[in-house]
Amino acid sequence: MTATLLLIRHAAHVELGRTLSGRRRDVALSGEGLEQAEIVSDLLAVEPLVAVYSSPRERAWYTARAIADAHELQVDVADDLDEVDFGDWTGMSFNDLEGDPAWNAWNEERATARPPGGESMAEAVARAAAALQAIAAAHPGGTVACISHCDIIRGLIAHYLGLPLGNLLRFDIDPASVSRLALGSWGARIMTVNERLYQ
Repeated sequence: MTATLLLIRHAAHVELGRTLSGRRRDVALSGEGLEQAEIVSDLLAVEPLVAVYSSPRERAWYTARAIADAHELQVDVADDLDEVDFGDWTGMSFNDLEGDPAWNAWNEERATARPPGGESMAEAVARAAAALQAIAAAHPGGTVACISHCDIIRGLIAHYLGLPLGNLLRFDIDPASVSRLALGSWGARIMTVNERLYQ
């Protein structure tokens, strides 16, 4: 039996483009992000969702809540859909990271690099893929929204397409975008990538 998983990046937050927020819990959606979440919620209201799962980060949970409310569903927190653990880089500005050799390696050699004190991309993808397998098994034949983060969704798409993790930056996953995945015991198929429903 196959489940359809909607991989949704959280909507825009107040630090977007300026700070590597990582696993900080106090990063709220921006005004634009709240609007994006409502628009995506409205447009996904026609989808026959049976469950909504979210990363534990505030920005993901509030995006998920908007989607869940339209379907009268609760938000189930899935810890393994969490953001990459960026370790010592968490909360640093991108300006401050610029020029750091380890940061350059992370962006150029994503398959092998590791943030200082954090997790590798392979480790992040492995835990997120295991979470999706469990979610799909719990909802055979259903459509499920899974709200997560840019690099996690990129990593999952690369994983299911068989792409090297070093190629992650070759495609975009925009805030509040939807990528569709069919997942079952037979394997997986990516149906769409980076649908920008709110534009």
